[in-house]
Amino acid sequence: MRQYAYAVALSVLGGSAALAADLPPPVAPPPRAPAVYVPVAQVYNWTGIYIGGNLGAGFNGGSYSDTFGSAIGTSSNTTFLGGGQIGANYQFWGGAVIGAEAMFDWLPNTSNTITATAPLASPAAGATATATINNRWLTTATGKLGYAWDRVLIYGKGGAAWLGASNSGVTSGGAVLPLSGPSNIFGWTAGVGLEYAFWGNWSARVEYDYIGLANQTYTVSGGLPGSFTGDVISSSSRNIQLATAGINYKFGW
Repeated sequence: MRQYAYAVALSVLGGSAALAADLPPPVAPPPRAPAVYVPVAQVYNWTGIYIGGNLGAGFNGGSYSDTFGSAIGTSSNTTFLGGGQIGANYQFWGGAVIGAEAMFDWLPNTSNTITATAPLASPAAGATATATINNRWLTTATGKLGYAWDRVLIYGKGGAAWLGASNSGVTSGGAVLPLSGPSNIFGWTAGVGLEYAFWGNWSARVEYDYIGLANQTYTVSGGLPGSFTGDVISSSSRNIQLATAGINYKFGW
């Protein structure tokens, strides 16, 4: 009986070996493809000091009155302007951006022309006169607060403004009378802007700024009787509005 069991076991083992010999050799697994590195796009950071230039247009506004009680009309021109800016931004985690900026612009031939007709009962006795108040340059120092979506930044700004002005004489009856007044005027400013970082550290922006100026007085002098001599012209709600486009370069870290 034991011999019979040995014979059966040998028969099974021999059959398994023969079957294994008939099977094809195992196929090697295909080689693994090399890992491909896909760089992750970095979110733009607005932190840094920047410097740039701007071009645009300026618009004047305001009203005038005088001590003679004259009927006064005003007209203002629109002019191109140009200048530069320097500032710094700091971007917080989450996209909030704070900053500060100083901007300077030349305002060539930006002026308010005043035409006055004095009442008959005044010292000018119904005479007419014309004067021009010229804006020459504008400087602003502002703080900024904005929000960034990667390379797009929208912001608001506000602060102080200084205007450099020059005044022409008062022309009346063919004569020119001196007109004295401030050459530097203090005010405030507020504005909004949109900026886009289009390549590397270069960015382009568009901006609107409103400049409100303090009230001023201008005195007419001279010795002509029956003229506007001694008249005092007062300005109120005087303002300048700027629409500019600019380019900045950021020295970031």
